[in-house]
Amino acid sequence: MEVPYTRPKLAAGWIVRMAWRDSRRSRSRLFLFVSSIIIGIAALVAIYALGDNFEKDIDNQAATLVGADLVISSNHSLEEGEQGIIDSVRGLSRAHAEEQSFASMVLFPKSGGTRLVQIRALGGDFPYYGKLETVPEAAGREFRNHRQALVDKTLLLQFGAEVGDSIKVGEVLFEIAGRLNQAPGQSGISTTIAPAVFIPMAYLDATGLNQKGSRINYSYYFHLPGGRDADVLAKGLDSLLEVHRMGYDTIASRKEETGRSFSDLSKFLSLVGFVALLLGCIGVSSAIHIYIKEKLNSIAILRCLGASSKQAFLIFLVQVMGVGFIGSLIGAILGTGVQQLLPLVFKDFVPVAISTDVSWSAILQGIGLGVWISVLFALLPLIGIRNIAPLNTLRLSLDTPSPIRDRLSWLVYGLIALFIFGYAYLQLSGFLQTLAFTAGVAVSFMVLFATASLLIWLVRRFFPASWSYLWRQGLSNLFRPNNQTVILVISIGLGTAFIATLLLVQEMLISRVSLSSSGNQPNMVLFDIQTSQKQRVAELVKEQGLPVIDQVPIVTVQLEAINGITADQARADSTLQVSRRALGGELRATYRDSLIDSEKITAGTWMGEAARGEMPRVSLEEGYANRIHVSVGDTLLFNVQGVRIPTLVGSLREVDWNRVQTNFRLIFPMGVIDNAPQFHVLMTRVPDESVSARMQQAVVTQFPNVSIIDLGLILSVLDEILDKIGFVVRFMGGFSMLTGFVVLVASVMISKYQRIKESVLLRTMGASRKQILVITALEYLFLGLLAAFAGVVLALAGSWALAAFSFEVPFAPNLLAMGLLIIGVTAITVLVGLFNSRGITLRPPLEILRKDI
Repeated sequence: MEVPYTRPKLAAGWIVRMAWRDSRRSRSRLFLFVSSIIIGIAALVAIYALGDNFEKDIDNQAATLVGADLVISSNHSLEEGEQGIIDSVRGLSRAHAEEQSFASMVLFPKSGGTRLVQIRALGGDFPYYGKLETVPEAAGREFRNHRQALVDKTLLLQFGAEVGDSIKVGEVLFEIAGRLNQAPGQSGISTTIAPAVFIPMAYLDATGLNQKGSRINYSYYFHLPGGRDADVLAKGLDSLLEVHRMGYDTIASRKEETGRSFSDLSKFLSLVGFVALLLGCIGVSSAIHIYIKEKLNSIAILRCLGASSKQAFLIFLVQVMGVGFIGSLIGAILGTGVQQLLPLVFKDFVPVAISTDVSWSAILQGIGLGVWISVLFALLPLIGIRNIAPLNTLRLSLDTPSPIRDRLSWLVYGLIALFIFGYAYLQLSGFLQTLAFTAGVAVSFMVLFATASLLIWLVRRFFPASWSYLWRQGLSNLFRPNNQTVILVISIGLGTAFIATLLLVQEMLISRVSLSSSGNQPNMVLFDIQTSQKQRVAELVKEQGLPVIDQVPIVTVQLEAINGITADQARADSTLQVSRRALGGELRATYRDSLIDSEKITAGTWMGEAARGEMPRVSLEEGYANRIHVSVGDTLLFNVQGVRIPTLVGSLREVDWNRVQTNFRLIFPMGVIDNAPQFHVLMTRVPDESVSARMQQAVVTQFPNVSIIDLGLILSVLDEILDKIGFVVRFMGGFSMLTGFVVLVASVMISKYQRIKESVLLRTMGASRKQILVITALEYLFLGLLAAFAGVVLALAGSWALAAFSFEVPFAPNLLAMGLLIIGVTAITVLVGLFNSRGITLRPPLEILRKDI
């Protein structure tokens, strides 16, 4: 009796068993398919874990970020109404403290060194949470009771000073009581820019630095009783504080602000890790494509035995999911290890100590994302299984139909685009930013894909038949079956573009300042010069043999009304088209009768002297005018040290902010604010460091209230900051580069099986091992050179756009560095290709007769 044939049921158990059995001989190769996503998953898990721990650490250390329950701050000395606010809060608090901080020069008598620092004059027992971390430990408490100072550790190292030495602040010589390692809310970057020196408030007047017109920030710290909510108290005072141009900070608001700042950094780094993961996904898609092509005969036999196309599809889908899970698990473990190092990388950028606890949520997110993305990018080659018929067993040429003609392929393309857009949107939280990121990724991929495709077409179309045999063979490998031209050009090209862009941007940031110090432009600025000191300071500069390039008066003014609309009216009526943030804000303004060479009138007419009987015509920098929504002809009311002056916007100026000159957003004509309280800025040029040091010592000795900005020091500080930022970005960008090379290794090892057949055939025909190695080296030379060149071109295009539209600096890339990068990437590509192909040359010709080659 004939038994009717029944098709196997679509049972999960049978699918899994078949997937397991089929993978026995291919597990190592399947692992290669997802090895390229391990680095991306590791990067994301490390970043996720860092974010989780940072959020927890902010909660635990939030109080030490502020040092008090409530801080009220102002950039001017208290008037009667403002003093009443402070006194009312003092009556509710358990303890209170006061701080006055400002920039000033200090002198180390032992070495004669001078430096612009942040002076923090402290009165009271601040901080109430945490402590001033000093060496010796007792110095953080005891310096307040003596004529002593706490000096930041970086300053002591820079000038070779020690505890017990002296430091001169203004007119007073302080004993260095201790080395300051950490203060509330202080990070490594902030100490690099402006290292702190703490002195007791009782000695501030004696320094002579808190003169009228000095730019001082006032902070009032309050330690509230246990039952008092600082946020409720602050919100109740919010309107009063706003009227008096005072701000406040609480533990909760600082926690939110710090968390938001780090969240932006974390999201940026997540996008960097995501780029690395996308590179890996391309590797997955390409590798699965090759794997399925090699399995076509097995799939066709399964179809002959009665398996449906859906069953065949699910068998290989289960394989991809299983190996994707293993790869993601390895990536999560690796990422957890990397996360132990990240606090060391980011310690200079955050004001809290970051813990290294294992984040299980980050691990689960990483594994889930890894499995999902493995499946998503493997679907493109997998869906071709549906079209494999039993008849394929009889065909000499086995291949899957082009995905371009398959409608499901376009659905997968849509899912991939949607996934990239969705992930980017979660990180950027802005539609336009997300669209720009997605478009940038798409354009980069398309440019590199087009470059690789163009190379294949050109080699085929204009094949150099007259070249030597080895060169022809190396070129032929670029378009032969199972070639890796497209995948390697994309992966290595994007990695190269990322590193090259980083190098170019860092160079631009430094050049933005260094360009301003070229030629005969000033490179030293003396400011906070009082009117009574103006002439004597100029004479001192000339005595040092230096030119007085410019002397400019600066007056602090406050914008009270725009076209008659005050801040109170703007707050009461949200329909009024004025800038609420500008109203009540302070501006540093000047007055003069002519423009300088960094300015150009773009609208209206410049008026250098006020006309009698007419409203004074001021000139605004066009960017500032756009931000506060005013144009030529609008009226502005300014409060100049208690005197209200109505003005008319007479002109708008384009200002070159990249030059070290006295540029201003607001300029008055002569004859309006000439007699207002003011301080002065003097600009000069020093030829070298020794002259700069001598000049600074002379100024600090005779005029201790005058501060100095040395552009040479600014450049060194900027270079140090950029080095730290660059290290962080290079550290994360290294994941992208590493992923590119992992894709390269995996791709070469995958294509090695095809190369074995070709190699053995060549060996059988008489080719030597040396010739085969040369052919392989030439293939990877072409690939590496093209990928690196395309990546550098992408980086140059992107950096040019940043230079032209963001940094607004001349674009002058270091072509030598770019050339060396191209050579380096090409050399590594060739070496990796040869290393992974070394086993091919060891195969004896006899293997051409074996079935398992």
